Amino acid sequence: MANPTTAVLYAPGTNCHEETAVAIEAAGGRAQLVLLRDLLQGKARLGDFQAAVIPGGFSYGDHLGAGRIFAAMLVARLRDQLVEFLESRKPLLGVCNGFQVLAESGILPARTLGNRSLALLENQSAHFEDRKVRLHVSATPCMWTEGLAGEFLEMPSAHGEGRAFACPAESLADSHVVFRYAAGQTPTIHYPENPSGSPAGIAGITDQTGLVLGLMPHPERAALPVHYSQDGLKLFRNLVRFLHPG
Repeated sequence: MANPTTAVLYAPGTNCHEETAVAIEAAGGRAQLVLLRDLLQGKARLGDFQAAVIPGGFSYGDHLGAGRIFAAMLVARLRDQLVEFLESRKPLLGVCNGFQVLAESGILPARTLGNRSLALLENQSAHFEDRKVRLHVSATPCMWTEGLAGEFLEMPSAHGEGRAFACPAESLADSHVVFRYAAGQTPTIHYPENPSGSPAGIAGITDQTGLVLGLMPHPERAALPVHYSQDGLKLFRNLVRFLHPG
């Protein structure tokens, strides 16, 4: 396909969609902002796109829980499109609130749509944490981090609910974990380097295909020369390489 396009899905309360589109284009890709309502009304279809990103923010004001209403819309009203998208092996990224959507919908970690096995709970500090963080990239196979295993990436984190909790615990095996918060050269569970108090330092996970990724820190805020780091751009460059093989 000559111009594969990544849908940046947003809803009322999302506030990182434009930055995400800019980051994708800075990596050499093509992005299109897609309002969730347009998908619900049939004005657009997920199948029209070759990848998708659900960016950060506070979709629907986080009423009823962070990402919960967005997730309910996807599962209840767009299930067929979502299943088709996932089964077509198209990349999907959820950042911060987008990660919460993927967890609430059951897409992560095990693609059990409508059956949540992962929750992103309130930070142990009990308040919103906005800070620079350091992430260790694991060797877990994931398209978004191809070639980055063992590296430490720096990008901002900004959330009030990011503490990973899986039920049952074995549903979030090490084979799912892609990013861990790090202090220096070591993954950590300690505050403030681990701003949410997430167990085992978990900051991002993938599914069994390695094509779906959810992470709490914001790669789109570490993508441009004006940012303190451009490490986040590496994820979007991997997306572009995947969409433009050869």
